Amino acid sequence: MRDSVLDILFKLISLFCALLLAVVFISIFVVLYYEAELSISTFGIAFMFKPIWDPVREIFGGLIPIVGTILSSMIAIILATPVSIGIAIFITEICPVYLRNIIRTTIELLSAIPSIIYGIWGLFVLVPFMKNYVEPFLIKYFGFMKIFQGEPFGIGLLSAGIVLAIMIIPIISSILIEVFYLVPNVFKESAYALGATRFEVISKVVISYTKVGILGGIILGLTRALGETMAVTFVIGNSYKIPSNIYDPTITIASALANEFTEATTDLYLSSLFYLSLLLFLISFIIISISRFIIHRIRVPI
Repeated sequence: MRDSVLDILFKLISLFCALLLAVVFISIFVVLYYEAELSISTFGIAFMFKPIWDPVREIFGGLIPIVGTILSSMIAIILATPVSIGIAIFITEICPVYLRNIIRTTIELLSAIPSIIYGIWGLFVLVPFMKNYVEPFLIKYFGFMKIFQGEPFGIGLLSAGIVLAIMIIPIISSILIEVFYLVPNVFKESAYALGATRFEVISKVVISYTKVGILGGIILGLTRALGETMAVTFVIGNSYKIPSNIYDPTITIASALANEFTEATTDLYLSSLFYLSLLLFLISFIIISISRFIIHRIRVPI
């Protein structure tokens, strides 16, 4: 009888926790929509496609922050994914045992560094290095492609993408390390017994077996990059301009909110910032939903 009561109590507590998350999610959406309602009724869906942000004339459009958010996050994920996979493979398949804990501890420490520290480091270390060495190199040798044409500002889209990549590498790596450890040793041993090389085992056994987990780790890193605020604010330039190349200063939704929330002096201005917040919320939700759909389609029964 006592066990039955405890089981029922446990189920009720679990149900409450699950419903609480749903309530929090819905309440966030409701609050953002309510606060953004004035801007939504004024500008409508055209807000997302208007490249103007003019608080003086109270003409607001979210296209530039949306583009900046997507581009900086894409650069970050493109740079971070191969590095994270390489780190995870090295630690799980190649690294000597005595080095594993040292490297994993270092990765965990990197993920614990506050974002504002990354921003300060990016502004005073990365930006001068990009301006004086990396961007001139890219312009000189890859300038025949339009994306690499431009002026070496240092502060801009590329620097923001690199800072974001450095921030999400520890997150993706930590997830992939745990995922790779889930591969049964018998699978790898069987492949070696059949004459497979280490590269073949990693590429055709480990990567193939864990592709769902890899995608999940990448998506988590992407969602972190989408919402990152302070680190990006320091190095992206905060300019309301659609970038014509990879070096141009621009702005993201998160950095726009960080810079302007305290400056919003009118109801429409403040409502437009909430509209940006709502769009960031929806972008993250859409990306996670798409990833869940893809994961469901490619899931391999274990």
